[in-house]
Amino acid sequence: MSTEVEVEVRYAETDKMGIVYHANYLVWFEIARTKFLEERGHPYVRYEEMGYACPVLHAECDYGEPLTYGDTAIVRVNVCQMTSVRVTFHYEVYRKGDIGERPCCSGKTTHCFVHKDSLKPVSLRKVSGALVRMYEESLVPLG
Repeated sequence: MSTEVEVEVRYAETDKMGIVYHANYLVWFEIARTKFLEERGHPYVRYEEMGYACPVLHAECDYGEPLTYGDTAIVRVNVCQMTSVRVTFHYEVYRKGDIGERPCCSGKTTHCFVHKDSLKPVSLRKVSGALVRMYEESLVPLG
């Protein structure tokens, strides 16, 4: 079960070569991940209000066909792996109209929940059993 968001490539997101600067894909990943959680009734802000933060532990991107100013990107996200303390999201970025073709970028981010005051990791089940169930129901392992 994935979520898709559209992102219009703005001029400010491109580099001197006129293509999307590589780090901007991570921003787009965050936009998609945030929407994924909101659509399923688990907005980040709820967990922040409960005293948790959800930092990135690992991020990776593989780049293919470049996107340029004026393109519209489609960012697709789903959960691909989870443990008792970590969750990994998988992303694919396509040029609008080319979904199903080779992605322009694909990647993963791994996160954990921590107590905001101590930054000590906390079990996902202690954060929210409902969140764990949602992650489990959304899980699409990579093949």
